[in-house]
Amino acid sequence: MKTIPFTAKWLFSIVLVLVVTACQDEINQPSAPALTDRIAFVNDRLYPEGITYSPQLGKFLVSSLTQGKVGTVDANGAYADFVADPQLIGSVGMKVRNGKLYVCNGDQGVSVKSTAQTPFMTAGLFVFDIATKQLDRRTDLAALLPGQRHFANDIAFDAQGNTYVTDSFSPVIYKVTPDGTASIFLTDPRFSSASFGLNGIIYHTNGYLLVAQTGAAKLYKVNLQNNNITEVEGITVGGDGLQLIGNDIYIVNGSNQVSQYRSADNFQTASLIKIDAVGYNQATTNTEVNGQIYTINARIGELGAAMGNTALLQSRDYSIQRFK
Repeated sequence: MKTIPFTAKWLFSIVLVLVVTACQDEINQPSAPALTDRIAFVNDRLYPEGITYSPQLGKFLVSSLTQGKVGTVDANGAYADFVADPQLIGSVGMKVRNGKLYVCNGDQGVSVKSTAQTPFMTAGLFVFDIATKQLDRRTDLAALLPGQRHFANDIAFDAQGNTYVTDSFSPVIYKVTPDGTASIFLTDPRFSSASFGLNGIIYHTNGYLLVAQTGAAKLYKVNLQNNNITEVEGITVGGDGLQLIGNDIYIVNGSNQVSQYRSADNFQTASLIKIDAVGYNQATTNTEVNGQIYTINARIGELGAAMGNTALLQSRDYSIQRFK
C-alpha cells in the first residue's frame, strides 16, 4: 500500500476539515436567494409597516397594522401568512435574532382587532419561534406607564441580547432582558413630540443606540454605559426605519426616499452620502440582506386619511425596493 507523506497527510486533513466545515455552514446558515431590485407582492388590506429578513426561512417577513399578523414574502413576491395572535392588534417593527421573531404590538385604531380601549394605548413585544411558529412570550410594555398614550414602534438588540423598544407617543425606550423582564430603560423630554416621537432604533457595536425622533427631525445617540443622550449633528430628517452597515446609516425619510449618511467620528456627526428617491412610495422601514438595503412600500399614508373610516383601507398591492 502506498503511504502518504506526513506533510501531505496534514494538508489533506486540513482540506477535509475546511470542506466539511463549509458544508455545515451552508446547512446552518442558508444564503439568501438572488433578489431583484424590486419585489412586488399582494395581500388584501395588509399595510405592512415593518419588514425584516429571516436567513432561516430565506424570506422577508412583513407586518400588518390592520390585520395583526406577520407574513412572508419570497424572492418571487409570493406572500403567505406566517404567524398571528389574538392579542397582536397591529404588528409594527420587527427583528430576527437567534431563530426568534420579535414583533412590536401597537394600535392606531385601524386594525380589525382594535377595540374602544386599545387605540394609541397599546405597546407590547411578542416573541415567536420561527421554526415552530409558536408564541414564546408576550410582554405588555404599556403597563409600565399606565394611563399614557402608547404605540410600540421598533426594536434593537444589544450585544448581551437585551431588547430595546421605542414608543412613539410616550417619550420612552423600554428594555426587555433575555428572560423577558421589562423595564423603562430611558425617558427624556427630547423624546416627546406633539405628533409622532420616537421611531426607528438600531444598535451600534461600539455600545450605543441610534434612535430617530420623527417629530423633531433628529437622530439621537444613546450611550448604553451611562445613558448619555446626544444629538447626531448633520442629520436633520424625520426618520422612520434605520439600518446600519458599518458606519453608514440608512434612514427611510419623507416616505418617498432613503438617505445614506456616514459617520467618521463614532456618530458624533454624520454626513449625507446619497439619497435614493426612485421606487419609494409611502415607505416606512428597511432591512439588510447580504449587504444590501431593502425598504417596504407600505402605503402608510392611507392610514391617516382613513382615520374614522377604515372601510377606505382597501389596498392590496405592495412592494420591497432595493437601495441603489
